[in-house]
Amino acid sequence: MNNLRRVIVDYKKLTPEVLKLLVEKYPDGYGDNDVINFKNLKGETIEAVEVTTDDTKYLVKISSKLERTMANFDDSDEDLLNEENLDKIPDEEFSASEEE
Repeated sequence: MNNLRRVIVDYKKLTPEVLKLLVEKYPDGYGDNDVINFKNLKGETIEAVEVTTDDTKYLVKISSKLERTMANFDDSDEDLLNEENLDKIPDEEFSASEEE
């Protein structure tokens, strides 16, 4: 698992796969213990929650809109989200030193 690609992503750029994993991992929402705080390369403090796929560890930036998106997610929305996010790419990659 140490060879995972590491990606920081904003909720607006979530793929349906990652959003579904977030909802599965945090079905009742995330709590303070789930939040990871770190500084990005610009020195800004970022709060994120982590979700991992077979090949990638994602840190999803926290916002009130992320909470609403997760709360309103339904498996039937997956096709629509897939179409909307075809051209989306992660915000930035992160190094192990950016994790806390």
